[in-house]
Amino acid sequence: ADFPGSLALGQQYSSLGSQPILCGSIPGLVPKQLRFCRNYIEIMPSVAEGVKLGIQECQHQFRGRRWNCTTIKDNLAIFGPVLDKATRESAFVHAIASAGVAFAVTRSCAEGTSTMCGCDSHHKGPPGEGWKWGGCSEDAEFGVLVSREFADARENRPDARSAMNRHNNEAGRTTILDHMHLRCKCHGLSGSCEVKTCWWAQPDFRMLGDYLKDKYDSASEMVVEKHRESRGWVETLRVKYAFFKHPTERDLVYYEGSPNFCEPNPETGSFGTRDRVCNVSSHGIEGCDLLCCGRGHNTRTEKRKEKCHCIFHWCCYVSCQECVRVYDVHTCK
Repeated sequence: ADFPGSLALGQQYSSLGSQPILCGSIPGLVPKQLRFCRNYIEIMPSVAEGVKLGIQECQHQFRGRRWNCTTIKDNLAIFGPVLDKATRESAFVHAIASAGVAFAVTRSCAEGTSTMCGCDSHHKGPPGEGWKWGGCSEDAEFGVLVSREFADARENRPDARSAMNRHNNEAGRTTILDHMHLRCKCHGLSGSCEVKTCWWAQPDFRMLGDYLKDKYDSASEMVVEKHRESRGWVETLRVKYAFFKHPTERDLVYYEGSPNFCEPNPETGSFGTRDRVCNVSSHGIEGCDLLCCGRGHNTRTEKRKEKCHCIFHWCCYVSCQECVRVYDVHTCK
């Protein structure tokens, strides 16, 4: 199966940061990635952290959808067969995971956890009105470079799937570079802000997730074209509907339709939506009508203990009582 290397770090690597890494024991790495791992052993924990960050963000963005970015426990390919197909879900996963790797590596460099990278000194330029450069500017260019080397290492075939993966990986990373901004801190007596020091910072990862989710919703459908070149047959992607705008390097692309994810299907990686919690008062995709695919829903009551009647005592503690509240929980049939 064609899984991007950036996604081949299974569940067992979620704790990579806390133990020494043996590159040979990470399953699914192609030779180029194995070399990369050995050369950049110091930053491999943040590569793994970045993949995890991408998965968590994917699950947040799709929490109310029929496909909720389900990952398969202890499976080498953490997203399972969903990524076998060249769908828009696959496009999003590649983009968010590649962005996650770039983001986490950039952050750990700025925190000084590695000797091979540090703060960014290229983007200084003259300071502005009322502030000066200070702190540690985040070197997103280095993070992007690492993600490009690692995640794209297995996307070197002359086929359409490699072209799609490379494009979406790059779209994810470009999102970070596009949203770098100044972050500042005030100095002076009791926060008077006489002087501000500022540094280049990455955007919040949630903002990147929101942005790429919009790109998922407006992803461009492509068709595969074959060309004869000196090295043999090469596949490229062309936009399917000529009257739509051509996708830019910041757009996500795909060329296969998605399954409907209503019923379980091991071939497509669909878990179906049976037993998923739905919102009975919503007409959106997370509502019981759409999420349950018209099968209807069950309702049960659940008792939950909660803090209530809290009082602030001078000075300084809060005392609360414990109340039991009853909630209706709706799940798909």
